[in-house]
Amino acid sequence: MSAWNQALDAAGIRDPGLRADYTRQRELAARFKRSAYLAARMLLPGPLFPHVVAATAFMHHSDNVLDSGPKDERAAAYAEWEKLVREGLAGGDSGHLVIRPLLHTSTVFPRLRSHVEEYLLTARADLEFAGFATEADHQAYIDQYSLPAFMLVACLLAPQGDAADFRAGCRTYIDASQRLDFVNDLAEDLADGRLTIPRETLERCGVTREDLEQARDLPGTRELITFVLGQARTTLAASRPLTGLVPAQGRPLVRALIALDELTLTAATGKGTGLLKGSARPSAPGAVRVLLREYARARRVRRELGRGEGFAAHEA
Repeated sequence: MSAWNQALDAAGIRDPGLRADYTRQRELAARFKRSAYLAARMLLPGPLFPHVVAATAFMHHSDNVLDSGPKDERAAAYAEWEKLVREGLAGGDSGHLVIRPLLHTSTVFPRLRSHVEEYLLTARADLEFAGFATEADHQAYIDQYSLPAFMLVACLLAPQGDAADFRAGCRTYIDASQRLDFVNDLAEDLADGRLTIPRETLERCGVTREDLEQARDLPGTRELITFVLGQARTTLAASRPLTGLVPAQGRPLVRALIALDELTLTAATGKGTGLLKGSARPSAPGAVRVLLREYARARRVRRELGRGEGFAAHEA
């Protein structure tokens, strides 16, 4: 039996149709950010992994709806998607391949429902995104879109009871990770007509949008990239306490995600203004070392807690 089928069994997902739905979502989640998917597959307990896959696939499918196609058609496409999700939440069932496993996961982890509803209320912020004038605009985007999207998955790792500190830690992490993505994906975003660095930051460094679009290796562009990567590095370092806020079996994954972002930061720093032509990728040997180190820790924790029982198959 494959590891995936064992995870479905451990999660109590027995219905053949539902198993097929989760398997399709696994393929969608794996295509988005391979390193994060591999980390989750290696480091999460079997009973939790399929549910993380379902929430991740929903997040990415929603993001694709918001970002795909002609701009004047995206609002209508998202409105139809939101309608389908809300109908599924209201009726407890759906004919949509992405929504069905999400609804099942929300019965296992009831807290997910409120995060789906929060996300639906705020996701339109991405439709209206046209760039940031100020750092305050960047922070508002984190609150209005990035954090609610991240919490769709992160809520499955949350501790029981008051999770205010956990949410605050998640916000610090996603601020750092989003800022890193913005600078690392500058070339791709500019090609799509999106400038994701605040205009006030460009002005501070004496850089124009055209300088970035033309990939000009100037003192100002070097200063800009160094400055934004420094912001990401400082915020990512501040997110490390998040590891201690999750149950023991979630800690290897959180540590790994932070470490993988640190590797990407190192690669991006080395590439410098080369980021204006293409993204940096984390060192493959470094990523392997991170995953193997955390895998050893995950196995040790599972032995101590007993075969994945640190995350119950059903939320208390």
